[in-house]
Amino acid sequence: MRLILTICLALIAQKVNAEDWAEFRGPQGKGIYAGKLPTEWGPNTNVTWKTEIPGHGWSSPILWKGKLYLTTATEGEKKDTYALEALCVDAATGNVDWRKKVIDDDGSLNDQIHKKNSRASPTPITDGEKIYVHFGPWGTAALNMDGSVYWKQTDLKFKPQHGNGGSPILVDNLLVFTCDGTDQQYLAALDKKTGQVAWKTPRSIKASLGFSFSTPELIDVNGKKQIIAPGSNIAAGYDPATGKELWHVKYVGWSLCQRPTYAHGLVFVSTGFMSPQLFAIKPTGNGDVTETNIAWKSKKQVSNTPSFLAVGDELYSVSDKGYLTCYDAKTGQEHYSERIPGQYSASPLYADGKIYLTSEEGIGLLVPAGKEFKILYKTDMKEKTFASFVPGDGALYIRTETKLYKFGPKSN
Repeated sequence: MRLILTICLALIAQKVNAEDWAEFRGPQGKGIYAGKLPTEWGPNTNVTWKTEIPGHGWSSPILWKGKLYLTTATEGEKKDTYALEALCVDAATGNVDWRKKVIDDDGSLNDQIHKKNSRASPTPITDGEKIYVHFGPWGTAALNMDGSVYWKQTDLKFKPQHGNGGSPILVDNLLVFTCDGTDQQYLAALDKKTGQVAWKTPRSIKASLGFSFSTPELIDVNGKKQIIAPGSNIAAGYDPATGKELWHVKYVGWSLCQRPTYAHGLVFVSTGFMSPQLFAIKPTGNGDVTETNIAWKSKKQVSNTPSFLAVGDELYSVSDKGYLTCYDAKTGQEHYSERIPGQYSASPLYADGKIYLTSEEGIGLLVPAGKEFKILYKTDMKEKTFASFVPGDGALYIRTETKLYKFGPKSN
């Protein structure tokens, strides 16, 4: 019996550690990994392999069945034109299995890409049968697992500001993403089998500055699914089947970049630039619930770009300017707010009692989860890093400006 129990526990651990990371921030968009990860990493520390990634892009990789998928944009033959590409990298070796051009950016959108953004910032997503890549107003596509294009959708146009950033999510048979441009703002859902528009819902509030880059979140409220999709001046819940808005909360803010976080019956969102606030919203009711459904809020050193992280009873915010703040998720009570080195765009990752952070400058930090702040480890990748961490099979993957790294467990 003892032997059987040992084998069962080993199999369970293997299953947990082998969990795929199929979308931005992993399963359910929580940024939580169930296994253990390396606690030391760097350009010359615990490197299993490193692979040059062509072009420019800040999409985080996804991991599925031993393969990493990510996107990039490479310069075209004519000035101000680009090839929007997808790549597959073998997780064991770091070899590029395939690299495919998906969509051409012919320069007609006349966009101005912000220095912190790219034409390939949205993270891909997979259901195990297809890989879905999204390039904002330039188009969206479903790829077969060999990289060949299954369908392509390029009709959902809007005027981008600073590029694009929001990643898509899968909801049943739909691929859902935000389209918040300077000219129009809406939420769109594509049939994942055909790429045809299933529904398109305009934002119910006209924003003063409409551009935002948020990634939607799927939640369950009293047995019913909701899509939470913040935008400029509004956070709202939507019916996945029809796209109908269920409720909304109003605020002043634009250029939202986060994926909402859901924990303890509350949706945590940032209100965006110029002065972000943290809103804890009860996702119930109908219509305008601004006056009734905000459980608590905070103005102190709130994140705009990195998504929040909820672990146990604590909620963590990593501000763009470099403050790590820990709250009681239920009440908003602040446990600490500490300055950390650098500025931040990547979202935090939790694994084995620790929080993994990486700054735009490539400074990596490890801090303990809980109410007490302490830096357990600090490293320097010596290269810009805007993409979020990806864990899998006990390894840590990091995309820098030019490379993709795999860090393995420390050798004894």
